[in-house]
Amino acid sequence: MASAENQELVGRFEEFYRTYYHDEIGTLAQHYPNEQRSLYLDWADLNRFDPDVADDFRNQPEQMQPYAEEALRLYDLPVDVSLGQAHVRVRNLPGATDIREIRSKNVNTLVEVRGIVRKATDVRPKIEQAAFECQRCGTLTRIPQTGGDFQEPHQCSGCERQGPFRINFDQSEFIDAQKLRVQESPEGLRGGETPQSLDVHIEDDVTGEVTAGDHVRVTGVLHLEQQGSNQEKSTMFDIYMDGHAVEVEEEQFEDMEITNEDKQAIVELSSDPNIYERMVDSLAPSIYGHRQAKLAMTLQLFSGVTKHLPDGSRTRGDMHMLLIGDPGTGKSALLQYIRNIAPRSVYTSGKGSSSAGLTAAAVRDDFGEGQQWTLEAGALVLADRGIAAVDELDKMRPEDRSAMHEALEQQSISISKAGINATLKSRCSLLGAANPKYGRFDQYEPIGEQIDLEPALISRFDLIFTVTDKPDPDEDRKLAQHILQTNYAGELNTQRTNLPSPDVTREEVDAVTEEVAPDIDAELLRKYIAYAQQSCFPRMTDEAREAIQEFYVDLRSKGADEDAPVPVTARKLEALVRLAEASARVRLSDTVEREDAERVIEIVRSCLQDIGVDPETGEYDVDVIETGRSKTQRDRVKGIKEIIRELQEEYDGEPGAPQEKVIERAAEAGIEDSKAEHEIQKLRDKGEIYSPDQDHLRLV
Repeated sequence: MASAENQELVGRFEEFYRTYYHDEIGTLAQHYPNEQRSLYLDWADLNRFDPDVADDFRNQPEQMQPYAEEALRLYDLPVDVSLGQAHVRVRNLPGATDIREIRSKNVNTLVEVRGIVRKATDVRPKIEQAAFECQRCGTLTRIPQTGGDFQEPHQCSGCERQGPFRINFDQSEFIDAQKLRVQESPEGLRGGETPQSLDVHIEDDVTGEVTAGDHVRVTGVLHLEQQGSNQEKSTMFDIYMDGHAVEVEEEQFEDMEITNEDKQAIVELSSDPNIYERMVDSLAPSIYGHRQAKLAMTLQLFSGVTKHLPDGSRTRGDMHMLLIGDPGTGKSALLQYIRNIAPRSVYTSGKGSSSAGLTAAAVRDDFGEGQQWTLEAGALVLADRGIAAVDELDKMRPEDRSAMHEALEQQSISISKAGINATLKSRCSLLGAANPKYGRFDQYEPIGEQIDLEPALISRFDLIFTVTDKPDPDEDRKLAQHILQTNYAGELNTQRTNLPSPDVTREEVDAVTEEVAPDIDAELLRKYIAYAQQSCFPRMTDEAREAIQEFYVDLRSKGADEDAPVPVTARKLEALVRLAEASARVRLSDTVEREDAERVIEIVRSCLQDIGVDPETGEYDVDVIETGRSKTQRDRVKGIKEIIRELQEEYDGEPGAPQEKVIERAAEAGIEDSKAEHEIQKLRDKGEIYSPDQDHLRLV
């Protein structure tokens, strides 16, 4: 009875192959066994052909798999090839299961999970059938290795003695095996949940295809593994997956379900003439002001277009932004809000991040078989195609910050540790926040000197906003009003939910909350951003190109004189292009218009005004940001060193150049006394000059 039923099942699979997969099986036969060893079935096709067989395959995959593979072996092929060891792999199940939703009822069923590869071991051979050779009589005994433990023969099948045996590797059968750890994607997590992971064992032709940091969709069967050692076994079991199909997902935000109603609402919103104001009003409404920075953050969320050029090179579309400001101005709150609104985001804070935690770590542990090195993806890799928000940038150790340089510009992370040479992708935008050097801005010092970050890192940011906290009665009154209103709305809402008989009506709560509620609902805004990034790739119109070119050339022309500072570098031009593309994406437009160019020129100009201006001359000077020193300061230092050199020669008999005379000569050259003293002290600190005694200076 059972065999007749089995024959019937094999027959159903053969019929299914003939109806749906005739061409695919022909291709497999041509490329078998070197290039291709698996036939991939789409579960939807099987369900269309026979819903009962499809359900059985999902609920009892291990019983159904042999019939599917038997049918493939019996299939009438046009070429003379035997598909003896070919695999049948089912994929594209309806609805992926979240890793955190896996329960005991899912064990021994076929499930599909999505996530990011956190770790991957090397591909290693695994023995499937061991051939043991008796050392006494030479008889071969074959034992299939199915379980986790290595099985040896009890006695020789020839001389019936208990060994000794040795493995004959030529006669044994091996298969490639690899182990992956798949972790939930960051976009699926809300409210700071700890991401959960699942170990996946894969074999044969699906091995070696993925690396740490890849977003994958894995279909496989869930199994149990008992915890504890051989001596003490536990009643608790771990779940792992035998992976059948592993696909790398390139598209963004696979967890975002955008319905037709959502699309309608998004398109309707995009045609609103006040869409930019509404976007700004929707971003962290509980934080007062900072409208220019909020607009820039909105553009960062939408990001520019990543360009792939015919020669294979790539120009990044992601923007990097830095907020530097006084304490208590709401920088961290803005970062947290962006982290919640971005479809994919990772948040980390300065002191709690090391360079390995940001980029990738080479870890030696028991993942896989025995102690081996594996790569573990860090925050910037996990944020691939999303936003990485890094708070307290200034509190990080300089060597940890330097790990970000490559990630920001090349958008990849190269690792050379413990004999592992690998390049991981980190195509993310970085939103950083930092405090000034002394904790608060000093209005008498140039801003460039108060940013305690390496110039090489600073120059990679497209936009740098300074957030100063200066007392202003009108602004302070508005700010106080806003904060009190926000807190009052929170109080009313808490009372309404927590008290058994509140004296607050729902209408009252709504009326107050409306004032601090985002203009566009946060969930819709997330979908809007994901939709724009998936379906909108704007190109520049001639007018927009002209406006950006004029602005750039005009700025650069200020540095054309022999002695003038360089106002901006070409990096700023690329930043303008990215911002303009993002501005067009906000409207879901396929073209970048002149108004987009003008909007972003205004943002860049105000950023440069804040931070890229030499406070002494009022001119734009790129060195203020890129090197932390303006051209005026550089010239002044050069002048003072020259004066010391001349005076050293004049006062040859003395220990060095008299300090009084140095300051006198500097005054003749137009350098104020206080500034000359300041520069002398700085040169002393840097070790470029020294004082043989109190009153003299010498060049090193």
